[in-house]
Amino acid sequence: MKPIGQRFLMIYAGVLTVVFAATVLSGFALAPKKLSLDELDVQRINVREPDGTLRLVISNAATAPGIFIKGKEYPHPNRKAAGMIFYNDEGTENGGLIFGGEKDKDGTKESHGHLSFDAYEQDQTMALDSQQGKEGRYTKLQFNDYPDYSILEEIQLLDSVKHLPADQRTAEIKVFYDKHGGPTRRMVLARNTDGSVQLAMNDLQGHPRIVMKVAKDGSPSLQMLDSKGKVTGELVPKH
Repeated sequence: MKPIGQRFLMIYAGVLTVVFAATVLSGFALAPKKLSLDELDVQRINVREPDGTLRLVISNAATAPGIFIKGKEYPHPNRKAAGMIFYNDEGTENGGLIFGGEKDKDGTKESHGHLSFDAYEQDQTMALDSQQGKEGRYTKLQFNDYPDYSILEEIQLLDSVKHLPADQRTAEIKVFYDKHGGPTRRMVLARNTDGSVQLAMNDLQGHPRIVMKVAKDGSPSLQMLDSKGKVTGELVPKH
């Protein structure tokens, strides 16, 4: 038989454990459903549906998410920016807003912003970009077509070839796109780094067919091209 003192300590410890658990659980149960604050400092906020499905991530650059597809996260090849990433009803990335900028050590001013909308389990069908860097400043609105396969197939391909030499990696990616199809740029409205502005419209294969442009010096032009890139019609001002 255990000494009375030892049995008392065991009972006392058990009672304390029950009281502590009850206090913690009641605290969760009584937690307010609404919280009002004047200011909140965080590194990342995850917005979820009642069933846990991720719908929105607001984060700094250090905690930026990877690529989520149906609730599973995969590494992103180059996402190192603060912003907001949106997800569809299945927990798959569906678009986002990212931004950043700084002055480099050599004094170069850098700034960028990006807003995009994705196809189902694919990449950006519409994107708005603005960037400033060593090459100058550009802004563009771009529309793209994408095939119907899931971008997960492309992610898995890139992961499987990442350790190959560059030429072999490029060859494997080309074989994939030749078989499955790849992104096709359909239209771009842009302010270019040389100071010109243009509207370029492409066919289903991505070949430029109509290009409207105003050069930096103000001279306008309109070109119509065939699928080989040959100019078949052109309008330029008379001098």
